Amino acid sequence: MEKKKILYISQEITPYLPETEMSEISRYLPQGVQERGREIRTFMPRYGCVNERRNQLHEVIRLSGMNLVINDTDHPLIIKVASIQAARMQVYFIDNEDYFQRKHVLKDSKGNEFEDNDERAVFFARGVLETVIKLRWAPDIIHCHGWLTSLVPLYIKKYYYNDPLFKNSKVVYSVYNDDFKKTLNSSFNNKLLLEGITADDVKTIDDPTFENVSKMAIDYSDAVVQGTETINENVERYIQSTNKLFLNYQPKETYIDAYNEFYDKV
Repeated sequence: MEKKKILYISQEITPYLPETEMSEISRYLPQGVQERGREIRTFMPRYGCVNERRNQLHEVIRLSGMNLVINDTDHPLIIKVASIQAARMQVYFIDNEDYFQRKHVLKDSKGNEFEDNDERAVFFARGVLETVIKLRWAPDIIHCHGWLTSLVPLYIKKYYYNDPLFKNSKVVYSVYNDDFKKTLNSSFNNKLLLEGITADDVKTIDDPTFENVSKMAIDYSDAVVQGTETINENVERYIQSTNKLFLNYQPKETYIDAYNEFYDKV
């Protein structure tokens, strides 16, 4: 029987970023699932605070070199890769000078959220999916962690649905307590309009708050996971109202097996 393929897309993974519940799950879940006989690929952004020399990142020339157009501007897509030796696991990094060279993740040194976080989410989501196409690797499950990955479900269901690699892919979206406080750029929804995506498809984020961005991700996902013990109350209520396949919060001791079994239900 062919191994099930699982694509992990996360906004943070330890040891490249400090330990949080999300970064730990994004590090140990792929390893655990791989050890249980699945095939995996893992992606995160190459923020400027990720030390390339210490973590031995190197550019994958055959995957780099594409341009993504966002808001009528070309942005070169650079792909880097590093290995977590103990886990026999590679992590792919999405890099771009305009969006990911700064030394902070989603906020500046004063704690202010970056004005272009909306475009960074667009670039990250599309960058991952275009790279997976170049790898010619068809995932059975795409598991997204953190709000920066929230556009992946929309793109899979509305833009890449005709691509044979993603035709049978199911999307799982994990919701964490990673709320952003400031509403994203008011033209966010217009930046998402690609062939197959209409204004109606993204009307949930006419007001791009954390709640609305999360709701849109949930709407286009096949299943939802509660990644942290507490999440935004309104988003939690919304998940329950959708009747989507749902996995509630899993403690450290059991989450790898619980997630692995959940994939079979999805």
